[in-house]
Amino acid sequence: MVAIALAVLAGGVAVAAGAATAAATGCRVDYKVTSEWQGGFGADVTVTNLGDPVSGWTLTWSFATGQRVTQAWNATVTQSGAAVSARDAGYNGAIATNASVGFGFNGAWTTANPVPAAFSLNGAPCTGAPTATPCAPPSTPSATPSRTPTPTPSTQAPVTVWLAGDSTVANPSSSGACPVGWGNQFGQYLNANATVVNSAVGGRSIQTWLYDPNVTTTKNSAGECVVSPETYSTRWQAMLNSGTGMKAGDYLFIQFGINDGDPNCNRHVGSARYKQLLGVMANAAKQRGARPVFLTPAAAITCSGSTAVGNRGFLTETFDAGAANNVPVIDLHRLSYTLYNRLGLCPNNGDYGSGAVGAFFCNDHTHFEAAGARQIAGVVATALRDQQIGLAAYLR
Repeated sequence: MVAIALAVLAGGVAVAAGAATAAATGCRVDYKVTSEWQGGFGADVTVTNLGDPVSGWTLTWSFATGQRVTQAWNATVTQSGAAVSARDAGYNGAIATNASVGFGFNGAWTTANPVPAAFSLNGAPCTGAPTATPCAPPSTPSATPSRTPTPTPSTQAPVTVWLAGDSTVANPSSSGACPVGWGNQFGQYLNANATVVNSAVGGRSIQTWLYDPNVTTTKNSAGECVVSPETYSTRWQAMLNSGTGMKAGDYLFIQFGINDGDPNCNRHVGSARYKQLLGVMANAAKQRGARPVFLTPAAAITCSGSTAVGNRGFLTETFDAGAANNVPVIDLHRLSYTLYNRLGLCPNNGDYGSGAVGAFFCNDHTHFEAAGARQIAGVVATALRDQQIGLAAYLR
């Protein structure tokens, strides 16, 4: 049910004024249809700058058969008739020579969905090899101090992003298999200096993730599952390893709360215990100089009429633990069902194997296809920027 189309075009790119001399210009555009279903599709676009550095960009093209953009990420996309304009999102406005920037979008189609025939970047059409474009004379220097620039990838210290979570975060069991967790798609939003280590495991509560295989099926007098022996799982021990685990400057993303509500052991976790274990993980990261981030659980698709609504627990507990441990919280639960509403996934007929819902979710309406996981990962990336979390400096 997935159709792939790819276009690679070379073209001119207008360069910001810097000196009264000619500047070499040029670009390449890679346009790929990543998924397609009856009436809809998803696409990724990559722009490579072959000329002098640019500080802001707008990519334009026209759809030939009436396609329209319905939702975009990593760019502000507008459309008037057939004409489409994608403007940088601010944080990704600078493109160095031979560097690339990417964005994605979902769209709708009726009769056909061909790849656009031509693109223009900053008003210059795609014409082939780099050319010389006169630049405007330099402006008079301003007395106002400029902002300290965001570090470029060449000056950034490498960091590792460690992920702990359940199946909505985890890697798929095999290539192309459903489900695909958003953590599997997160790396594409980060530059080359950030490495993602995804240690999320399906079916885990925060306690079973931490203590596998030592969480028993017996509850103690407090109603919590007994852990015996109280030895950490190999995955958590690997993160705690002084030589190869979390180090200063790294990030630890933690998302649980889906399986924890099970009333039965071994997955059951009570409210107080949940907050306690989030604190244990956050403090362990901080002791190593790493920076923890809590996330509320991603929502399944549940419709109330034409509106997607929330359906997860442990939301208050996650925010409480964030406040108690001075850890930022990304409310992925709210952000995910807000995305579903933006995509118009409600109402639906309950067929999770076709259409826009089928392209986003596995047929259990809870887990993600790769295309859905990629969009959830994009929501997380956007939240980093919006909440000014330090890892945002590593976004592409």
